[in-house]
Amino acid sequence: MFILGTAGHIDHGKTSLVRALTGTDTDRLPQEKSRGITIDIGFAELDLGAHVLGVVDVPGHERFIKNMLAGASGIDLAVLVVAADDSVMPQTREHLAILELLQVSYGLVAMTKIDLVESSWQELVEQEIRELIDGTFLENAPIVRTSAVSGFGLAELQQQLKKLCDRIEPESPDSVFRMAVDRSFAPQGLGTIITGTVWQGQVQAGQGIEWLPHQKELRIRGIQSHARELDQVHEGQRAALNIPDVHYKEVQRGDELASPGYLHPSRLLTVRLSVLSSSPWSVKHRARLRLYLGTQELMVSVALLKDKVVRPGESALAQLACSDVAIACCGQPFVVRAESPLVTLGGGIVLQPLARRILRRDEQSIKALDQLASPEELNRAETAIYFYGTADWSDLDLCRDACLRADRVGSLLDRMEADQILIRLVLSPKRTARVHREVFVATKDHLIQTVCEFHERSPLSVQISRDQIVQRLSFLGDKLLLNKILDTLVEAGKLRGSDDTVAHRNFVPSLTGAQKRIQRLVADRFESAVFKPPGTNELVKICGSDESEIRLLLQLCVVEGELIHLGGDFYLHAKWERELRQRVTVSLRQHAQLTTGQIKQLLKTSRKYAVPYCEYLDRLGLTHRQGDVRVLASGGNN
Repeated sequence: MFILGTAGHIDHGKTSLVRALTGTDTDRLPQEKSRGITIDIGFAELDLGAHVLGVVDVPGHERFIKNMLAGASGIDLAVLVVAADDSVMPQTREHLAILELLQVSYGLVAMTKIDLVESSWQELVEQEIRELIDGTFLENAPIVRTSAVSGFGLAELQQQLKKLCDRIEPESPDSVFRMAVDRSFAPQGLGTIITGTVWQGQVQAGQGIEWLPHQKELRIRGIQSHARELDQVHEGQRAALNIPDVHYKEVQRGDELASPGYLHPSRLLTVRLSVLSSSPWSVKHRARLRLYLGTQELMVSVALLKDKVVRPGESALAQLACSDVAIACCGQPFVVRAESPLVTLGGGIVLQPLARRILRRDEQSIKALDQLASPEELNRAETAIYFYGTADWSDLDLCRDACLRADRVGSLLDRMEADQILIRLVLSPKRTARVHREVFVATKDHLIQTVCEFHERSPLSVQISRDQIVQRLSFLGDKLLLNKILDTLVEAGKLRGSDDTVAHRNFVPSLTGAQKRIQRLVADRFESAVFKPPGTNELVKICGSDESEIRLLLQLCVVEGELIHLGGDFYLHAKWERELRQRVTVSLRQHAQLTTGQIKQLLKTSRKYAVPYCEYLDRLGLTHRQGDVRVLASGGNN
């Protein structure tokens, strides 16, 4: 199925033409019937045999352009209606411009009311129409002369519509559902009915959907399309969904229903903005405009990213700060009108539906934006992932932000991983991060730079706490991700470190002559103490230095291999650490097991030291505790 939309000036016979074609009067409001004009959008169904069209009839009066825009969003083909007795009028031109901005690609022209004028006048009107549509998507479209009163031309109009439908290539089915709400009401005894055009995917009765912008999950109790009960509706159909979980007055035109997790409300959109060549004004930086997006109408402030003004016939990259939350997808068309008077100025396409602020000086980001409008799926996907940075994202996010169908995401990700555009990082058994190569490299550079900055501020700190680094760069990503990237830097030899600390591979502490003498004194004291090593407080007294300096020198001795850190405030000279492992291993091979007291005697030390030694050997995997004794662990050796 496809959606057919009408367009044209007020009183040019759009509603009469729809009624003549379908038998349905789309004017449902009492004021429409009393005044004889269409005020809001109306709906009908046109059966062409091979194709069944959902018809959206729109108002033609300039005061109701916002309703026309709500109805025209999401249509597949259009009928531009021009009355033979009136010819081309202001809203004829404006409606055609709107159809172009909304990227409608298929359509034709219906010249109505031909029974009111002579054939020679009809020829003049057709000539004016040809001049109007020259250079537009209707340039080569047929102009069908009709009369809703006599029925003249209706058969030909249906035949031409059938030919158009044959030319439209239907999209492959998508599992991601999206429907913009245009109406909500509550018939007696049925509960809330929400209507709209299914823009994407399909949905079944009983299925859960998300209501945007409220981000609330709802359940579909029943489905109708043009008064027929259905089990499901799909892309290109009009749908009336029975939703029991919400009051009809809470649901407004501009809301959307979608697969859970697919759409997200946003107050900032990145767009390519185009100004119509017929626009009476340019669009300036910081201009206030009315944005028409889907069935939404919002006030926005325009921030041009490179230019100060966009003149008629030009386009530019911009960000739109919205007065209220907007719901959009990458590639979605929109229209902008002046705040006052209400004149259509232009439109464009959404590039980033969930945008972060981009500064004018951020040339790299600005340069990348146009790739989001690329016809190539891979370019759009790669660029969207680049803008994710180190944030978490899902396949549904990529569908929304790169204009992808769900069944294409897996193969594109595999291809990007194979080409090393995408770096996969396993953060935990249940969590994997996927980061763009350029973001990965930039994050590594940030980490290295931050480590170097810590070294500059603390020239004696040979090891820096990972937590300090991660906290400093928390804006780049969460703790797990940043620690994983630190691991890759350690593995690559760019940094040296442990589970808790890191340091630059080339960092050498800058010691004064006095500090070098103290370091030597510390190392010698540990060597002479054998298995009764000094504590920090003892070293402070021996060396006459402050505690912070002693701790830094102890770290330096560990890095240089003279001391081994056994945990906490406990260090041992490297020579005696080797002797510790040797003695315990030999003794266990002889006696099979040793108590803590026996290990104390073996090392000629006290229980104060023997207990930490035993715990260290356990952590090392050399020994294993069984009750009150230690045994040689499986594979334990020198």
